[in-house]
Amino acid sequence: MSADTDPAPAEKPRVLAVLRAPQVGRLLAASLVGRLPQASAPIALLLFARERWSIGAAGLLVGMYTVGLAVGAPVLARIADRWRQPPVLWAAVAVSTAGFATLAGLAPPLGLAVVAALLAGLGAPPFEAGLRVLWRSLLPEARVPTAYTLDIAVQELIFVSGPLVSVAAVALGGPAAGLWATAVLQLMGTAWFVTAPAVRRWRGVDAERHWAGPLRSTLMRVLLGAIVLVGAGVGALPVAVTRYAESVGDRSWSGWLLAANAAGALIGGLVNTRFPQPARRLPLLALVLAAGYAPLILAPAPAVMLLLVVASGLVLPPLLAATFLTVDRIAPAGTAAEAFAWVATAFTSGAAVGAALDGAILDRNPGVGIGFVLAPVTIALGAVLYRVLVARLP
Repeated sequence: MSADTDPAPAEKPRVLAVLRAPQVGRLLAASLVGRLPQASAPIALLLFARERWSIGAAGLLVGMYTVGLAVGAPVLARIADRWRQPPVLWAAVAVSTAGFATLAGLAPPLGLAVVAALLAGLGAPPFEAGLRVLWRSLLPEARVPTAYTLDIAVQELIFVSGPLVSVAAVALGGPAAGLWATAVLQLMGTAWFVTAPAVRRWRGVDAERHWAGPLRSTLMRVLLGAIVLVGAGVGALPVAVTRYAESVGDRSWSGWLLAANAAGALIGGLVNTRFPQPARRLPLLALVLAAGYAPLILAPAPAVMLLLVVASGLVLPPLLAATFLTVDRIAPAGTAAEAFAWVATAFTSGAAVGAALDGAILDRNPGVGIGFVLAPVTIALGAVLYRVLVARLP
């Protein structure tokens, strides 16, 4: 099915059909648990670092973690494409757990903390890529687009619950507890995912190999550039809301605001399962997303801010779902897992830059609203690249 073709209106039965397929529920749930660190780790790192260092240093730790995610995901996915998933995921999670344990157990100086945060990200198992290459072995071809859309929608549960997990763990056990909780959840998700029969059976596709993998496609490179810019805007949000929470006198607001943003994205994702957006609307979706982030610059009272951050998250899942369907069309044969991993890498690379840049901006400017300026600007620039991509799609 073309990404430019609107699905039939009976989308609800399709979602139920996907969920009822053998192993789908387990794999979705396991990948969600394993991916919780993507949402819990940034807040855990911020709250841990703010006990000892500046907001800029806290942003640096988050940035290094996301750099690790960005570098590790395509490398691990490329190995899995050529081999199997379970050994790759087990080795990866061992490295990531060592990074979290170093931070939480040793309370290291900043230099070692930066290295540990990088390792925690480098070893994060690439669940997104691992799950998305399984859809065609689990579902009829006609259900695969629905599976992508459903995956993006339920993924927002990560970003609703992840920040709350960190905030609750820190409240109960102190700054290091958020890091321990993150590491344990990642281990649990990995064990549940890799023992699934579909994961143990899966093998990469035999195809011509190229050193650049999916990056040899010009359209892939344009798409990844757009995702980097979107990621920069989204990645700036945790740093900006941390400063906002400090300005209202309660750092726990950072977790509540990020959870509210994810709740908005969950709503948008569920709506998108009924009305999926075609690839040709990618530029418009990016512009609407940028417009949703712009009102946060006003930094109003917390009750109003909660509503604004909910609204700012609504369009992200439709944008990402349309992006993944486009990847499915343009990725070279035999590079499926790596292509999906590169999208995750592009997003997290942008998020790393956004977090570090926003931290630096806030270190030099005492204002609160200035921290929310970066997001709408970079996402709007991403819309320009999406326009270039859509114009060149076959």
